[in-house]
Amino acid sequence: QVQPVESGGGLVQPGGSLRLSCAASGSIFRLSAMGWYRQAPGKQRELVARITSGGSTNYADSVKGRFTISRDNGKMTVYLQMNSLKPEDTAVYYCKADGPQGIYWGRGTQVTVSS
Repeated sequence: QVQPVESGGGLVQPGGSLRLSCAASGSIFRLSAMGWYRQAPGKQRELVARITSGGSTNYADSVKGRFTISRDNGKMTVYLQMNSLKPEDTAVYYCKADGPQGIYWGRGTQVTVSS
């Protein structure tokens, strides 16, 4: 399977936490930067967090201090730990692999932050 597969979305109350996971095939994962993007209704898709194959990270200003991206190269999985969630974090979250073999997007997982 080439397409990354996301999991872990759901409904959470404001202030709560969720952890998203994205699994990708080993041939792609090892050399790819892995990113989490999100798209809210009526808005453009935006970068949330990204981690390179070497482990360097960058975050959108809106999630700094609340979200943490990490990768487990043995499990070929990237994670997004989301804490202190806000209603404005509600969106479909997509995983993207970007490397020498090309760009691959997952199908997305819905995150809804609501009381």
